[in-house]
Amino acid sequence: MQDTLFDSPPVKKQTTAKAKAARSGTFTDNMKLPVHRWFRYSAGFSAEWVESVLKTHHATAVLDPFVGSGTVCVASDKMGIPSYGVEAHPFVFRLGRGKLSWAESIEAFDAAISLLTETAAKRRDSVSLSEAPELISKCYSEDSLRDLYSIKEAYLKLAPKWTEAINSLVFLAINSILRATSHVGTAQWQYVLPNKSKARVSSPYEALKLQSKMMTDDMRVMQGASPVSKATLLPSDSRTLQGVPDKSIDLVVTSPPYANNYDYADATRLEMSFWGEISNWGDLHESVRQYLICSSSQHASKDKMKLSELLDDPAIEPIKEELTKVCNELDDVRKTKGGNKAYHLMIAAYFADMAKTFQALRRVTKEGATLCLVIGDSAPYGVHAPVERWFGELALAYGFKSWTFEKIRDRNVKWKNRKHDVLLHEGRLWIKG
Repeated sequence: MQDTLFDSPPVKKQTTAKAKAARSGTFTDNMKLPVHRWFRYSAGFSAEWVESVLKTHHATAVLDPFVGSGTVCVASDKMGIPSYGVEAHPFVFRLGRGKLSWAESIEAFDAAISLLTETAAKRRDSVSLSEAPELISKCYSEDSLRDLYSIKEAYLKLAPKWTEAINSLVFLAINSILRATSHVGTAQWQYVLPNKSKARVSSPYEALKLQSKMMTDDMRVMQGASPVSKATLLPSDSRTLQGVPDKSIDLVVTSPPYANNYDYADATRLEMSFWGEISNWGDLHESVRQYLICSSSQHASKDKMKLSELLDDPAIEPIKEELTKVCNELDDVRKTKGGNKAYHLMIAAYFADMAKTFQALRRVTKEGATLCLVIGDSAPYGVHAPVERWFGELALAYGFKSWTFEKIRDRNVKWKNRKHDVLLHEGRLWIKG
């Protein structure tokens, strides 16, 4: 008779556990978790998985150099662990600051939302919609837009009177309802699809009421576990990690941008357009993209990069020979493609940027620190770039001791219109040193 200690678990439980593990590199499960669910940022990863890593490694100081809307910092706060989060996207940084204001007075936040809605209701009938950007006009009915613009005007009037934390919470609450109140396709990816319609659309005032109620409920949960946030959020750059002290970090948990053609600058175009921070897609480069790691062909093209200069960057010397071959092949292949996208420049710039990131990470981490990067490999135009191996080699070159890769799932298997047959994957790159 087989010892029950070694019996295989039921198939259903195995399947569920495997599916959850495969989702650990996504934001999906966070939409059920306090604070994390305040704003869906699909370029994130699982908070529960982050918590498991924090527990396993007994971290005393944590860093995420690509913190996004704050998953690692919120998870660290829940466990009472000091953390640093670095975010170069100015708008996403503001959203993260809202999440990390969970320890603020619940009564003060409630009062701010009540005053906001009261002030907005008085201004609703007189609010002007004439200056709404084209994207915003396409995404909302006139009634919804009038509601939203009255809320916006009320916020702009009241914000100077609030503390920074209350301001951040209210700003986040408003941004969190913008997609739910639009009748066009806005989810689950960040890209907005004005030609697609939703079956369910929320009323802005009701959506704001429900959002703020959820936020106050979650604040009570977090404040019941810990009185203050121990996170430091920095509007900095992973390539410098300015503001993070030398040799202060013993655990890094992060997910860098993937080198594909997803434009991270475009992640909050709807929200930035609503606030008037950009007028059109073309404004994104000056407002956001130029500050980010280069991970899309749009970025490389806009910056008018030159391959020879990129490959001469001393930072990529440890992988220069292989990287040069891949970039030259991409340069040849793109000339046969109608889009002629500058993937050769993007790949070179991406690894140069990430090489500088590893240099900065070596400065701020203690001896014996652990780094875990959730990453995916890349094959633009079907030319494969072995991301985890090149990252590992860069890490070793800049002073870390070892690396291993743990695959989570296969990628590029569902898309019927995929342009190549190179099987891609996603996984965790563990770096020690």
